[in-house]
Amino acid sequence: MPTYVYETVPGSGRPSRKIEIVQRMADAPLTTDPASGEPIRRVVSGGFGYLGPADGPTSVATACQPGCACHSGSGRQPGWNR
Repeated sequence: MPTYVYETVPGSGRPSRKIEIVQRMADAPLTTDPASGEPIRRVVSGGFGYLGPADGPTSVATACQPGCACHSGSGRQPGWNR
């Protein structure tokens, strides 16, 4: 089962705190902290991904999308904006 991050809904000038809760994907998001009863909301984050050796760059031209920087010669990774 996935672990979801929730944060308390701040009130009265108090800072929010983050908590992790394990629940099924089919379960509705919680609205109160089961331990304290405080109101909470689910935090949406970027997630996690793993690229193994088989998931690396490919030499097949159809794997690239229009406008990608894979073979532009810039030396930068796609999506690198600095």
